[in-house]
Amino acid sequence: MDCEKAGKMIRTLRLEKKITQKALASCLHLSDRTISKWERGLGYPDVALLPGLSELLGTDIGRILQGDLSVNAADGGNMKRVRFYRCPICGNILTMTGAAEISCCGRKLSAMTARPADSEHQMKIERLEDEYYITFSHPMHKAHYMSFVACVSWDRMLFVRLYPEQGGELRLPRLAGRPDFYVGCSRHGLWKVSE
Repeated sequence: MDCEKAGKMIRTLRLEKKITQKALASCLHLSDRTISKWERGLGYPDVALLPGLSELLGTDIGRILQGDLSVNAADGGNMKRVRFYRCPICGNILTMTGAAEISCCGRKLSAMTARPADSEHQMKIERLEDEYYITFSHPMHKAHYMSFVACVSWDRMLFVRLYPEQGGELRLPRLAGRPDFYVGCSRHGLWKVSE
């Protein structure tokens, strides 16, 4: 641990939140001299204080320990760069268009890798007047089911969460251009479906 880097980061975050040393110290039941000592790199917070400090400064404990706030480059908002994350514990689905560290249930998540849909994960996509009619024959049981379908164009995404025992069809409003379709399988991960 680099006390100097961590101290600079604590100071930066404290100032961003417009919190004085005295106010931060009061919340942590410490003296303002202790906060000053940390910020000058002459000491480091006790491990027992890290959860409270993390909450007050709005960052995770790992960042405090590293003393690093890496900033992401702007991604321009192109939805075609969307990445999907699935928590193996609770099944939450998260999406992100830029670089980020995503975690859920205390675990760091990695982006799912989309593979071309095989015969088991293929969907039939029909273009009707102003919507897509999507059908699939994948099993929909509690142990193995399609967990979501996403339709992604350059500026927006339509995301539909699916549940076990649900039927194998859905309707989505049509998007401009040629969107990409993704499907998440609870057992086999992410698949990219071609029309």
